[in-house]
Amino acid sequence: MPNGCNEDRCAMTADPAKDLRVGIIGAGAMGQGIAQVALMGRMQVVVLDNNQKALTTAGKTVEARLVRLVEKGQLDRQQLANMVPQLHLGAGYEDLSGCDVVIEAIYENVEAKLQVLEEIERVVAETCIIATNTSSISIAKLANVLAKKARFAGLHFFNPVPLMKLVEVVKGPETSPETMNFLDALGKRFGRTPVAVKDGPGFLVNLGGRAYTTEALAILQEGVASRAQIDAVMRECCGFRMGPFELMDLTGMDVNYPVTKIVYEGYGHDARLRTTPFHQTLFEAGLWGRKTGHGHFHYEDGKKVEQDTEDFVPGCAPAEKCFLVEPSAGLEEFCRTAGLEIAPVDDGQLPLLAAPLGEDATAFGLRCGIDHKRLVTVDLLADTDKRVTLMMAPGADADLGEKIAAAIANSGRRVTAIKDSTGFIAQRMCAVVANLGCEMAQNNLAAPEGIDLAMRLGLNYPRGPLELADFLGAKNILEILTRMQALSGDDRYRPSPWLRRRADLGMSMLVGGYS
Repeated sequence: MPNGCNEDRCAMTADPAKDLRVGIIGAGAMGQGIAQVALMGRMQVVVLDNNQKALTTAGKTVEARLVRLVEKGQLDRQQLANMVPQLHLGAGYEDLSGCDVVIEAIYENVEAKLQVLEEIERVVAETCIIATNTSSISIAKLANVLAKKARFAGLHFFNPVPLMKLVEVVKGPETSPETMNFLDALGKRFGRTPVAVKDGPGFLVNLGGRAYTTEALAILQEGVASRAQIDAVMRECCGFRMGPFELMDLTGMDVNYPVTKIVYEGYGHDARLRTTPFHQTLFEAGLWGRKTGHGHFHYEDGKKVEQDTEDFVPGCAPAEKCFLVEPSAGLEEFCRTAGLEIAPVDDGQLPLLAAPLGEDATAFGLRCGIDHKRLVTVDLLADTDKRVTLMMAPGADADLGEKIAAAIANSGRRVTAIKDSTGFIAQRMCAVVANLGCEMAQNNLAAPEGIDLAMRLGLNYPRGPLELADFLGAKNILEILTRMQALSGDDRYRPSPWLRRRADLGMSMLVGGYS
């Protein structure tokens, strides 16, 4: 190595708290966003792109955004005056020679990225850190082209960069601790929240986000509920800002389907990461969501103009009494809020009310030896203040279910009536989200608290997956998954050892140590 630098230990020597010169390759949306936050972090910035028109546009766009921040009172004019001269549009790779760190942010293509990384290493100093903004390509694979792998890591920002606070700092097999420490400090100077992540397909957020969308697709494929029903339940009962189908349409099938495929194949076709044929169909048909005007929903001018029915509207008088199959405090309180009197004895005519975990109405009725035709099941695991999910077994007396729905509607809540399913909607969705988070902790992809932080910041989850398991009860999540796996025979619901051990021991999912 030049100057006797050991490949395994040579690392950045510049202090990230001092004056820095940052190089950015790629003048697209991500490169522009990184340039903006670097300028706001009081750094010199050099942007390169092989498309001169795109490069010129990027310079104007970044400056216009900074001006807009002044107009909104988020920057003062002197700050703007100091920042603008620090942005340089480079003419070639040689303009990176004085950079302390260079971030590759071109499109997701392995061969193109490898070529860019080779060119970067050719011109920069030995002490210069090299990072990639890739969202899905292995850091180990990209590092292969570099002579000095210790100074290379992932620095994965999220779009739009100025608004999304998370940045994943991804450690490759040979990335040095010094490089990781420098990029962590750099991320903070960018105004982002860095989370250290181990290299792997999809890194952390793109892996963890698979559960939310693929389980929704599975529920849809099984004919259990419509897209609008699933979205409404996840928003109103579970606190997610967007339903899974709204989210897929926002990011686009051109993005989320290929990432899902990469992650699924990268993890050896783990059933917990499997998507559905319909997801592939939308991708191949070019029905990518908002950007094409048609995905899971139709859009005009970016607004949804067509959707399925969310609510079940009963057309009968409400039930006045019911009989509880398995009385519980939660079910008794639910009946009180719905104005349902609990009969002490089953007269053979009353609706039978139950709140199973992980089971469908069919399995619950058979296990309890009751008349499945009168059984009405409700999901009480999630919040029922705004919306309640009901389901009945095939062949059930629909009139009884409608009467229970009418009682709920009379209490000022909306009703989602679905076909029989293990785990309803919310139980299924929350259980797989929590379970995948636990599996990431089990595999030491990041620290438990880092997993939750990244998922909250990167995907706007109301709670991180490990927090979600604690909030809903780890034993409840384990019971849901165990029953769903047994009834479906699908390893998609295979509980993570991290979840099982901590649930059995009564521990928080956020407790690390021996797995």
